[in-house]
Amino acid sequence: MITTRRKFLVVALAATASVLPAQAAEVLTAKEAFAKAATGKITLIDIRTPEEWAETGSGAGAKRLDMRRNDFGAALDKILGGDKSKPVALICARGVRSSRLSRALRNGGYTNIIDVPEGMLGSYAGPGWLERGLPVTR
Repeated sequence: MITTRRKFLVVALAATASVLPAQAAEVLTAKEAFAKAATGKITLIDIRTPEEWAETGSGAGAKRLDMRRNDFGAALDKILGGDKSKPVALICARGVRSSRLSRALRNGGYTNIIDVPEGMLGSYAGPGWLERGLPVTR
């Protein structure tokens, strides 16, 4: 009985460890992300869909990369010049997708992923890029 319980605990801990993020994500407000992108300190990536970009535009300085692309990783690597340690900030509509993708990228070996959890439209984390009146590119 003890051996079975011990085996179960080992399997459960191993499964849990495989889904934990490699490191905690850095977080920026939309205003901070704009300032850092404008000075070249980060690469800002708008991971939303083309329909969303058409509706609201993207934050000025952001590169557009639809997270649903089959070649997302290869496209991101191209943007970053193959350097997985370059600081890259992800923004979506309200922070849900950017949070999930940040975690997945960190687990995939990217070491400097930053989340913009308030997103373009605002969330629990803040009013969002648009509400802050930050510039957009159509």
